[in-house]
Amino acid sequence: MNYRNEGNIDRRTFLKTISAAGGAVGLSSVAGFTSLAHAAQAQTAVTPTAAAPTGATIIHGKSAEMIVHNGKLGVMETPLNLLREHRSTPVDLIYSRNHFPIDGAGSWIATTDPASHETIQNWTILVSGLVQRPKTIKVADLEQMDHVKRVAVMQCAGNGRSYYWDKAKTPGSGWKHGGMANLTWEGVPLKALLKSLDLSPAASVKFLTANGKDEPPVPGGADMIKSFHLEAPQMDDAILAVRLNGKPIPSIHGGPVRLIIPGYYGNMNVKWLTDLLLMDEPTPSAIMQKTYRMPIMPVEPGKFTTQDLTRENSTPTYGFAIMSVVFAPLSGQTAKAGDVELKGVAWNDGLASLDDIRVSLDQGKTWQTTDIDNSDGPYAWHYWNTHVKLEPGKYEVWVRATDAWGRTQPMSGLSTWNPGGWDWHGIDRVPFEVA
Repeated sequence: MNYRNEGNIDRRTFLKTISAAGGAVGLSSVAGFTSLAHAAQAQTAVTPTAAAPTGATIIHGKSAEMIVHNGKLGVMETPLNLLREHRSTPVDLIYSRNHFPIDGAGSWIATTDPASHETIQNWTILVSGLVQRPKTIKVADLEQMDHVKRVAVMQCAGNGRSYYWDKAKTPGSGWKHGGMANLTWEGVPLKALLKSLDLSPAASVKFLTANGKDEPPVPGGADMIKSFHLEAPQMDDAILAVRLNGKPIPSIHGGPVRLIIPGYYGNMNVKWLTDLLLMDEPTPSAIMQKTYRMPIMPVEPGKFTTQDLTRENSTPTYGFAIMSVVFAPLSGQTAKAGDVELKGVAWNDGLASLDDIRVSLDQGKTWQTTDIDNSDGPYAWHYWNTHVKLEPGKYEVWVRATDAWGRTQPMSGLSTWNPGGWDWHGIDRVPFEVA
């Protein structure tokens, strides 16, 4: 089954179902599904100036070296020269992407500190929908349950967006490759938890809908609600995470509790989790229905817009496309003549082994295999490296990953151009010099 396909449900039916379930989701969670004003606002990048605040002044605890795309929304990516230094990305270097302002009413998340003890003790998650016995879970109780670990790539669906702009500009921040991180999450397995709650779900239940505490800044704005096929393979590894890299989850990254679905893009890993609904159809929320969607067929760059996307001609950005990135040499760097190490990382959605990563130094005429370290698991970065003998001169290294299902990166990522700038996964091409 293609788990990027969706069922069909309208807003009235969805609201009626929620009402029948006892009003499980508050008005802040369901109001304004058809408004896209703030979804569009959230994708409008602000060009930093020399006087612009740094990552450290926008989000407490972030590195001042972060590349800021939008200060009001706390959108920033990690320079590759810093990202490559850590097998597990430290909190101060994890990219940040938020959909609503992090000042004013949203200022409580603008920190890498965890939520207060009082907040954690009082935080609850309502599990409802098409179930006979809705239940409320306390995060404090999740803390006491048996935990599992998931080492997984977290990546913004817009990572690499700026490379699409060689063909036609799209809305949104000009991400390069720094909108990703390799992280270790700890928490309670989702499916086992749902089973233990004895919810008695309806036989028609096929989807899980998740909502978080972040709300649109004005009533009627599009809320950040997401739905998932319960039978998608990655859902077997999903957890309600309460720890990140061994510590309570920082507020900016979704603490005190975040839904983590390994292999899925960041927008699907709902932060500040407050509601889980078992449903027979996906949410009609505007952010689910009109943003973070990929056209099923190729579209004409610059002429097909996000307003042309429908449930019939596009699919949500669920699982990662296969991708690889060069970490050394970096663009514009100079290596010493002789033995030169080429290295980087690759990843996919975790469903097929990733055991073929090759590099080329002659624009794809010939390819050389690399050594691969996948010891962190199927959802984590796969580290690749090889050594080549090079004379002084100018070079460009290309890298391309292929998995056991035959999925590979297109030679030109521009072939998957789309109006949202999502899902960039063209081969990485990095120029460097040898002296």
